Amino acid sequence: MCAIVGIYGNDNAARLASIALFAMQHRGQEATGISSSCDGKIYTKKDRGLVSEVFNEEALTYLKGNMAIGHNRYATAGSDSVLDAQPVYAKYKLGQISIVHNGNLINKDEVRNDLIDKGAIFQTGMDTENLIHLIAKNTKDHLKDRIIEALNRTIGAYCFIVQSRSKQFVIRDRYGIRPLSLGKLKSGGYIVASETCAFDLVGAEFIRDVRPGEMLIFSEEDDIESVQLFEPEFRPCAFEYVYFARPDSVIDGKNVYTTRENMGKALAINDANSKIKYDMVVPVPDSGVPAALGYAAQSGIPFKYGIIRNHYIGRTFIEPTQEMRNLKVKMKLSPMSSIIAGKSLLVIDDSIVRGTTSKRIVKMLKEAGAKEVHFRVASPEIKFPCFYGIDTPTKEELISTQMTKDEVCKYIEADSLEYLSIDDLVNAIGNDRHYALESFDGDYFVKA
Repeated sequence: MCAIVGIYGNDNAARLASIALFAMQHRGQEATGISSSCDGKIYTKKDRGLVSEVFNEEALTYLKGNMAIGHNRYATAGSDSVLDAQPVYAKYKLGQISIVHNGNLINKDEVRNDLIDKGAIFQTGMDTENLIHLIAKNTKDHLKDRIIEALNRTIGAYCFIVQSRSKQFVIRDRYGIRPLSLGKLKSGGYIVASETCAFDLVGAEFIRDVRPGEMLIFSEEDDIESVQLFEPEFRPCAFEYVYFARPDSVIDGKNVYTTRENMGKALAINDANSKIKYDMVVPVPDSGVPAALGYAAQSGIPFKYGIIRNHYIGRTFIEPTQEMRNLKVKMKLSPMSSIIAGKSLLVIDDSIVRGTTSKRIVKMLKEAGAKEVHFRVASPEIKFPCFYGIDTPTKEELISTQMTKDEVCKYIEADSLEYLSIDDLVNAIGNDRHYALESFDGDYFVKA
């Protein structure tokens, strides 16, 4: 899960790209970067850190031109070196290109080994670099044709933006696993971004979502060109609605806040006949808030902010190491003793992946005086690793793979534990389509 953005046809392209990346900082905090194009040259600035730390006035002045692409990194492949930050830039026979990518290529090792056998030298551990080499080694006369042939060797979840000195090529995989939307800038030009929350901040009007299997081409000579490269097999990622996306985004026609509120309502309906009495519904901020509001509205139990979040600390799930996740849980969340002491709490979080956050939350709430902590999860048990852009590469990292529900409840020291069912999750988002649910049901529909 990363954030990507493309701006085309606006003299403040790099600045607008940085603002859009700021709006999508929640999708990746390890590194950020922007490439712009001006007078036949591509300018690139990237570094480890947050958008606000990397893009000062000097950096934005350097990034000249009326087109730019940008990226916030959440690592699923490669290292934490600045070399593995995006955009990925290269010179080749037809000129210069820069690429940003959100997703994960499941045949990356096979393609990389084949390219190495043919003499390719890789500079990074990123699967994105595969596309650079496939384009560079192709013999077609036009970049568009080289990109299409490269995509024919690319399997997985992906949204790419490829920028040359004068054009941008936007591609979404045939399954539409990762989100990508197109908007019109009120100040002129167009924006493509992973989430629509970026549109509000840059002053853009939503046009439509990029279709699964579609390529959009932006150029000075023509209007936006649309090419349907692959037959769509639409399977958007359900975890975007559960956790990744900002609640004010609309992903493929579904308002994220509303879907999360529906998840909470479904949990409350399932608890309706429970004999357990709760004094209040407490969200794990921030991603647990909409579901908790939904639960409170459905059940009539008061909603209370029993946990306060330090917003200067990033998201714990997308930290790259367990040690960092443990530390950030302690720094990020603080209980409100005056509200929760002596009370029975119904605590709602969006998911349990490794159990790190949940165990710490239950412990700190009880240390702060809570009489009981009943844990509810607004998603099903995560039992399978995801290879489509989530950093859960092995079953050993997933607590629900290693333990039963009762064992997880005992491990996190909760008084009770319930999850949302897969059917309830699908109904909460909208049962008008199929979703990528492989983390919950093990259905790996994209085959290498």
